[in-house]
Amino acid sequence: MSELKTLKKPPYFMIGILFFGAFVSFLNNSLMNVALPSIMVDLGIEKYSTVQWLSTGYMLVSGILIPVSAFLLLKFTNRTLFIVAMSLFTLGTIVAAVAPSFGLLLTGRMIQAAGSSVMSPLLMNIMLISFPREKRGTAMGVFGLVMITAPALGPTLSGYIVEYHHWRLLFEMIIPFAILSLLLAVWKLENVMPTKKSSLDYTSVLLSSIGFGGMLYGFSAASSAGWSDITVYGTIAIGAVAIIAFVIRQFKLKEPLLNLTVYKYPMFALSSIISVVNAAAMFSGMILTPAYVQSVRGITPFDSGLMMLPGAIVMGIMSPITGKLFDKFGPRVLGFVGLSITTLTTYMLSHLQVDTSIGYIIFLYSARMFGISMVMMPLMTNGLNQLPTRLNPHGTAVNNTVQQVAGAIGTAIFITIMNSRAEKSAVEQMSGLDPATITAEVKAHISQLALLEGIQFTFVISAITSVVALLLTLFMKRVDVSEAAVAKLEKEDAAR
Repeated sequence: MSELKTLKKPPYFMIGILFFGAFVSFLNNSLMNVALPSIMVDLGIEKYSTVQWLSTGYMLVSGILIPVSAFLLLKFTNRTLFIVAMSLFTLGTIVAAVAPSFGLLLTGRMIQAAGSSVMSPLLMNIMLISFPREKRGTAMGVFGLVMITAPALGPTLSGYIVEYHHWRLLFEMIIPFAILSLLLAVWKLENVMPTKKSSLDYTSVLLSSIGFGGMLYGFSAASSAGWSDITVYGTIAIGAVAIIAFVIRQFKLKEPLLNLTVYKYPMFALSSIISVVNAAAMFSGMILTPAYVQSVRGITPFDSGLMMLPGAIVMGIMSPITGKLFDKFGPRVLGFVGLSITTLTTYMLSHLQVDTSIGYIIFLYSARMFGISMVMMPLMTNGLNQLPTRLNPHGTAVNNTVQQVAGAIGTAIFITIMNSRAEKSAVEQMSGLDPATITAEVKAHISQLALLEGIQFTFVISAITSVVALLLTLFMKRVDVSEAAVAKLEKEDAAR
């Protein structure tokens, strides 16, 4: 294997091509949720749980392929990997755009996911070898601009298209950008990452597919089917057993599919745990706030998306800035301040009322996104800084995998808490009324108040979750990235 080392000069144009491709794929992933009701009507789908597979299936394929990304990054050149991934993504987008049936649309989405899943690990690894450790914060902050802003802009753009155009435009508008990204890659992309002869452990692939796929599917299905459904707890149980078997196997293999020794490095392990908690908390806000705005306040999906837009813009602006602040101050200060803001604003969101002003909601949501933007990339960068260069592909694969799973689990748990509390509240309110006085209007009003109480209670739980991450930041230390420290780290790793 060629020696892994930082490049003398970052390949800015090539990184720009990768950024463009990653932005397109990340944006596409977040466009779908708002469009699901329209797709149901257009394709004659009766159950929401069926059409939900357009999101769940995408997530499942990504969850299965992300753990394999470390092997792919070592086995194939970055040029080949990106071109193949972008080709798959483009093909999937075209299939989805012209699909006459739900089955073909779902196939297109899964082909998209097969291409998109490698984008983030590939780009992150190229960033890690393109910039010295002491400048990674700024570089990863720019990467965060792509990773965070694209998904955040998706609901607003999707809401506009669904309201004023046909849902197929969500795919059709992506096609020219995907093709452009592919052509640029063929024209200008170079190989900057070394490769080595690697063998794929198919048992590990099978275990990770069953494990992460089962967990992701089980927790995603829980939000609609309920925790008592045998499919839900059955797939979660099977997934958990498979993941345990997967972890045990990785420590026994000479060339593991996913090198879990990255967790022997304390700052990486701590940043990974905080990122998991933070991801769950972040997803709760992205689910609960639209639920409040649309279902309690009756605001249209497009207007709801517009209300979320300032938060997305704040995250986009702050991501490069927090990268520079990380290089200057380190992770503990940023993490503590960011999570303090996140916790406070989350708790304040638990006091939303039926008549809360629109401006106040936008302010709280944007402030919450501001806090989250100070946490994600700085902590992840600090953790990756402690790893020897050889383990970069495995570190990024682990981070992407655990955040994907944490997002699905967090979403399912928070939706379940919200629904459970809302149902309990509705029963309590109905029991105190004379049945003769219960009209359709009264039922609608009670349902509105019950859902509001469910959302308020769930925001409290989310705030408590954020407190856990906040306390963990107190143990965060800045990784020494001096030349002497890095040389010592690489020497110790080589001796193992």
